[in-house]
Amino acid sequence: MAKTITKRQSDALKFVYEGIKSSGFPPSMAELRSDLSVASNQSIINLLKALEDGGYIKREEGVARGLRILPKGFSELGVDAMAPLIGDSSCGPFIEAMQEVGNWMTLPGTVHKDEVTESSDKMYVIKVHGDSMINAGIHDGDMLLVKQSREYKSGDIVVARSDDGTTVKRFIAANKKSYLKPENPAYKNIPFYQETFLDGKVVANLSTLKRLYAK
Repeated sequence: MAKTITKRQSDALKFVYEGIKSSGFPPSMAELRSDLSVASNQSIINLLKALEDGGYIKREEGVARGLRILPKGFSELGVDAMAPLIGDSSCGPFIEAMQEVGNWMTLPGTVHKDEVTESSDKMYVIKVHGDSMINAGIHDGDMLLVKQSREYKSGDIVVARSDDGTTVKRFIAANKKSYLKPENPAYKNIPFYQETFLDGKVVANLSTLKRLYAK
């Protein structure tokens, strides 16, 4: 039988969520002590460990305020999932690398629900610029939901990173060669070099979905 979350754990989860929603960052240990009216850090550590063991949150080692609510946590709270907006990327040449900016976006609960619910990988949102992916329905200024992954298959639309920065392209692996393919004939393929890395795969175009729901 599934273990039921305690009221104390539920309160801690709620305060983590409210901190992220209001400030863009999880609460500090001191803030959680104040919110939960406890005196010791160990009490907070025990609560967070229980939440992590239950699959409600993920604690990232070595990261200040490194708390992340997992899909099960959002479901327990009865709220839509959220993902951090980490900056801009290119739909053209590589541009400067992205970093978390402290803003979060609420993800519609019925949109790509399976992706958000089943994945414990980190989800994030980027804003793209350029027109090299227009034939894949990605336009200048669109907001893309991206999921970090350990595995990629040929045909995935990915966020690629090199020393020059980041770009969004279709990943192609064929005939023992890999490259990044634009979805606009005006642009050339980009070779996949040793210093090229994949930072995540695009799982939803939030701007397209917003336009559809607005009709």
